Amino acid sequence: MLTLPNILTLSRIAMIPLLAALLWWPGWTAGYLWAFALYCLMGITDYFDGMLARQSGKVSRLGIFLDPIADKIMVVSVILVLTAMGVLRGPYAGDAHVIAGMIILIREIAVSGLREFLGPLQVSVPVSKLAKWKTTFQLIALGSLILGQGLPDWTFALTGVVHNVPHVVGLLTLWAAAILTLATGWDYLRVGLRHMD
Repeated sequence: MLTLPNILTLSRIAMIPLLAALLWWPGWTAGYLWAFALYCLMGITDYFDGMLARQSGKVSRLGIFLDPIADKIMVVSVILVLTAMGVLRGPYAGDAHVIAGMIILIREIAVSGLREFLGPLQVSVPVSKLAKWKTTFQLIALGSLILGQGLPDWTFALTGVVHNVPHVVGLLTLWAAAILTLATGWDYLRVGLRHMD
């Protein structure tokens, strides 16, 4: 059923290739600023599609199916492109920041598989407050990493090293999201293990 909330969700999925294309040129600061604006627009549609569906009483099976898929595709796409472009790199730790991105990707795949396994058993895995914090940190992290490429001159110096403010915020919140990802992933796994032979 193509309700307004579902159209918003589908539009978010349709914008993902454009977002990935804008992120493909690390030296193109205007492109990254456009990517940041698009990323924010996608976040706004994510908020409104759920809100409109609940307020209008039009929560559909299609929406329940598409909404988490749209979120996961966006997160996975952004992490993969930023990694490929060398954006998940920082002072002191170098490329080790990619590990935080890998943790998030592995969790997304594992939880999707777990939900698919538990679905026929009619076991639901509710979203915890910790998982909502994980999502918040994750969205801030990816947005900040994109913005950092769009504002390369927004810097500060620490111990003789020049740091880009949004980029540092992005890396710190990415690690925060990765740590919360491990905690929430373990919670989901414990629920799943109870129903496995």
